[in-house]
Amino acid sequence: MNLTDKTLAGMIDQTLLKPFATLDQFEAFCRQADEYGFKMVAINSAMTHICKDFLKDSQVLVGAAIGFPLGQTTIEDKVFETRNAILEGADEIDYVVNLVQLKSGNVDYVKREMEEIVAVCRRYGKTSKVIFENCYLTDEEKETLCRIALEVRPDFIKTSTGFGTGSATVEDVRLMKRMVGDEIGIKAAGGMRTLDDALAMIEAGATRLGTSAGVAIVDEFCARMAK
Repeated sequence: MNLTDKTLAGMIDQTLLKPFATLDQFEAFCRQADEYGFKMVAINSAMTHICKDFLKDSQVLVGAAIGFPLGQTTIEDKVFETRNAILEGADEIDYVVNLVQLKSGNVDYVKREMEEIVAVCRRYGKTSKVIFENCYLTDEEKETLCRIALEVRPDFIKTSTGFGTGSATVEDVRLMKRMVGDEIGIKAAGGMRTLDDALAMIEAGATRLGTSAGVAIVDEFCARMAK
């Protein structure tokens, strides 16, 4: 891929998911996202309408995190939260899989959850992303989720919330890419702080990057290109 500062920024979902940020911080965050041309701002769903208003004259999308960060709400709760976030202005939805059901072998439950959330996104023409939280999964469980995704066809599968015991790894991105090929996008999220981190994920197959360090990454890219 022939990267420029603009194409790199356009792959980044810049995140502000801290529960103690102020409205002034969110406004500054959205203003900076617009300045850099990030693809999306990733926020908790309660902030959707506020960030949508801050970005009303911007091309930057608003993405709501659903069932975040544990995924331990019912399908009905997640479907309601998804629909509500979309009605409040969300352009993209990142939801967390119910790992208790996955690890208990209830694949039908996990598939139904994915189907129902993706269906809501499709109905409204919004982008859907499924968060695996790979740090808690075996490779077999990751592969199971990839196979379900190939049946359901969300827009993206995603490595992590950034709130677990581990974040995105190159090995996980490669596994996900090997399983889904070009059929589904792959979002690497969490733990990326430097340009080299980001480039490694892109090389492994990631087509989106979720990070709170987007500004530093793009600035580092520009500085390196200027040499």
